[in-house]
Amino acid sequence: MNILIIEDEARIARRLQRMTADFFGNKPTQITICDSLQKGLEHIADHVPDLLLLDLNLNGDNGFQVLEQMVAAAFHTIIVSANTDKAINAFAYGVLDFVPKPFDQDRLFQALTRFVNPSVKPDAGIKYLTVKTAGQVRLISITEVIYIKGAGIYTELHLKNGQQELHDKSLGLLQQLLPDGFERIHKSYLVNLQQAEKIVINPGTRYGLLLKTGEVLPVGRSKYKDLKNKAI
Repeated sequence: MNILIIEDEARIARRLQRMTADFFGNKPTQITICDSLQKGLEHIADHVPDLLLLDLNLNGDNGFQVLEQMVAAAFHTIIVSANTDKAINAFAYGVLDFVPKPFDQDRLFQALTRFVNPSVKPDAGIKYLTVKTAGQVRLISITEVIYIKGAGIYTELHLKNGQQELHDKSLGLLQQLLPDGFERIHKSYLVNLQQAEKIVINPGTRYGLLLKTGEVLPVGRSKYKDLKNKAI
């Protein structure tokens, strides 16, 4: 587990480091502190973390530059900042949580629990997924997403307009961010249940999910019971 802290106040950085180490206990964890925006960006370029703890005000530099450059990066970000007025914008970039300063151990542990446990969602799931294409950042409303397909270490967003967008986060990471209306029906598929019509049973007891578009996606055997209980 590689964790990066970008925080310019040494006292707060050490506090974050200590609390994070306490949270993970005996689990092997490497925690690195960078005290400036530039050092943080250079570290990410050389050593992609599993989790980033990021302040937004870094000696006058804007921590949002990290989010803008790593917009769909394959790691989660938790903002730790006194700039609570920036929370809505931060969530638009797909951060896992926003911990306001001053913070205590319980609040930080709550955010870290969301990182390790996919079933623990933010209070209100994200409303947008952010993609970066040809150097431009775009926000895609999750209401426009029909389903998400795993594509190796990436994912494909399949949209109502028939287009597909590539996202750098894995299915597992996106599952942690998306609201409960998205269901993992298969190891390779996350579906917006509002776009589902019915479950179909094919010969050989193979299950599928018929979408409003007419497309049928596979349903894993272990997922069938849970999906059936959703009253599709």
